[in-house]
Amino acid sequence: MTAPITIRLGARARQRIAAEGVQAADVAIVPAAAGGPKGLILHGLDCWMFGGWLQAAPRQRRLVGASIGAWRMAASTFDDPVAAHQRLARLYAAQRYPAKVTPAYVSQTCRALLDELLDGRAAEAVGHPDHHLSVLTVRGVGPLGRTGGQRWREMAGFLRAAASNTVARRHLAASMERVVFHHAADDAGWLRQPFDAFAAHFVGLQPANLRDALLASGSIPLVLDAVSAIAGAPDGAYWDGGLIDYHLHLPYQRDPGLVLYPHFSDYIVPGWLDKAMPWRRAGGGDPALDNVILVSPSPAFVASLPNGKLPDRRDFKFYGQDHAARTRDWTRAIAESERLAEAFARWCERPDLGQAAAF
Repeated sequence: MTAPITIRLGARARQRIAAEGVQAADVAIVPAAAGGPKGLILHGLDCWMFGGWLQAAPRQRRLVGASIGAWRMAASTFDDPVAAHQRLARLYAAQRYPAKVTPAYVSQTCRALLDELLDGRAAEAVGHPDHHLSVLTVRGVGPLGRTGGQRWREMAGFLRAAASNTVARRHLAASMERVVFHHAADDAGWLRQPFDAFAAHFVGLQPANLRDALLASGSIPLVLDAVSAIAGAPDGAYWDGGLIDYHLHLPYQRDPGLVLYPHFSDYIVPGWLDKAMPWRRAGGGDPALDNVILVSPSPAFVASLPNGKLPDRRDFKFYGQDHAARTRDWTRAIAESERLAEAFARWCERPDLGQAAAF
């Protein structure tokens, strides 16, 4: 039977596993990509990791995410992470929108979703003793810092940003800054020393700003409204963290531990605007991937899902007002994700390095 997962290993991760096997105690960072509904396919892995495997080897770990990845990692920091992940999957799959919808309506719906996910217990997520959450967002600067909430200015600003990004990713820094909302006991020092062209701000997470930081991290431009007036953060308009950090191409090599990266893809794209540029993908010899274990659904597994693909944002248009059919198919994909967890658990027990590709 074709394996449901694909595994890629950095050189240091491969050496460590060859010598010691896969040890939960070695896992220091868990990244979680932006990607909207695609993140639902990692539900089984999330529940397996945070519901038992990592809990059995407590240590300080950094959980870092953007957009739905940030929502997943926030769920992982609750006292009962499995219940939180189940709540997130149910709420996300049950989203319903009218045929004609405004960004304000989508923002209101997502805000309500996050309120139900957090369930009045934001203090659990921002105060977990071992699992330190970081939420990645984008703050508009330059033209995107002067939109005044006007839709045409936002559109013009993002079109200009996209055009500059096609020339070179570094040019995007004229329009956007990275803002990291981080656990109070972890200053996110591994991200403070510059590693790319983007200016960065660091804001401590607290119950008063967690919901807004999570909402900002998933606020797709022109689909949701920008988020502003976030407690403790610099003034400005905040958008989806995936604009800069789509697949979280971060300086993981700065940590001596391993990075366990459950991902819906077997490659890493730096920013959302880089999706159509395969030459921008992180690849072999990249030091940032040296200590990374990347586990993702195999092509055969994806082909077995409804419509032969992962859930994605296009499904809202594909299914239209047939909300029940979309929820049914997304729920089936979520259930199938258990197979990914079972396969990876078996591999961790007896790691076959011949099954694992290099980056």
